[in-house]
Amino acid sequence: MILFKRVAELFHYLGGIGFFIKDTLGWLFTKKRDFKSIIREIIFIGIDSLPLVSLIAFFIGVIIAFQTAYQLKAFSSEIQLAPLVALSLVRELGPVIGALIVAARSGASITAGIGSMKISEQVDALEAFGVSPIDYLVVPQFVTLFICMPVLIIYADFLGILGGYVVGASKFYISFGLYFRMTFDALGGRDILSGLVKSVTFGSIIAFVSCYEGFQPFSSIDVSRSVTNSVVRSFILIIVFDCILTAIFYFAGV
Repeated sequence: MILFKRVAELFHYLGGIGFFIKDTLGWLFTKKRDFKSIIREIIFIGIDSLPLVSLIAFFIGVIIAFQTAYQLKAFSSEIQLAPLVALSLVRELGPVIGALIVAARSGASITAGIGSMKISEQVDALEAFGVSPIDYLVVPQFVTLFICMPVLIIYADFLGILGGYVVGASKFYISFGLYFRMTFDALGGRDILSGLVKSVTFGSIIAFVSCYEGFQPFSSIDVSRSVTNSVVRSFILIIVFDCILTAIFYFAGV
């Protein structure tokens, strides 16, 4: 019985968020957007996230370089450090790590903000004045994350590659010019494309899940539960869709 209950809850959640996504996309092109509110969100989600993304991306690059060098040293192929670090970051770790950071930092904040508005009846007030809560609250978040995520991921990739260079230069004395020449020679358009597709997908997941969870609370106690659900479910969906996209790119030869 517990299994059937869990399966029913899963389908209920997927159905609910499916209609939520449909409504959001339906409102997306209905009218001109207020770019002032979108710019405010870009500052909060994008610019304010740069210090945290910088710190984590740089050290992720250092860690990958050390672990890669440990294996390459056995084959006397330390010179291949640059392309391996770049490909690992651009195709996989950059989008995933960046999305997890944004989901934990900004996604939780979005859920808490909408949840607080829900229990204080501000959402009901919007509906009373004929304003769609999805149009007013959700669409700007979706647009912001759709724009910010690729930029943040590219920035994270660069910082991670820079972290790999620090290891390559200090440990194996690889020159700056050689390291970055090998990096750019290894990266193709398909590698960059796969990273950008993942970043846009992950940004959409964070926007939809965090906003959907924000509309769920019915009391102040439920807000903390919704924030937890937002982060956990965003993490799960990011990993699941990363696996799906990676398989698609692999079988498509991208």
